[in-house]
Amino acid sequence: MQTEAFEVVKSDEEWRRILTPEQYRVLRQHGTEMPGSCALLQEKRRGTFTCAGCGAPLFQSGPKFESGTGWPSFFAPLDGAVAATVDRSHFMERTEVHCRRCGGHLGHVFPDGPPPTGLRYCINGVALAFEPE
Repeated sequence: MQTEAFEVVKSDEEWRRILTPEQYRVLRQHGTEMPGSCALLQEKRRGTFTCAGCGAPLFQSGPKFESGTGWPSFFAPLDGAVAATVDRSHFMERTEVHCRRCGGHLGHVFPDGPPPTGLRYCINGVALAFEPE
């Protein structure tokens, strides 16, 4: 992720000032929130999930589904909204998903989702904001 050039670039001090401590830990330090801890897990209204760091639209509510994991899950992001990198932490290899606009860590994508994509974007709710229709 460090080699990508992002549209939104802020100093560490700026990120700490605009994000809550938990948002900073997840978005900027690749943390993971506790499962079931975010209200957005239960969000059922129509609307758009945006990056809590920069406000970029990331996911529509239509592709959101209940995966039973404790994190908001989607089967597809908005076109061009996210990018992926290989994450080799925790003695495994996963595909990390981050905001294409600011590079904020969102979560991971797995190949065990529902049709039509077969993908499960498992996203930290604290990395998101919600804008209802």
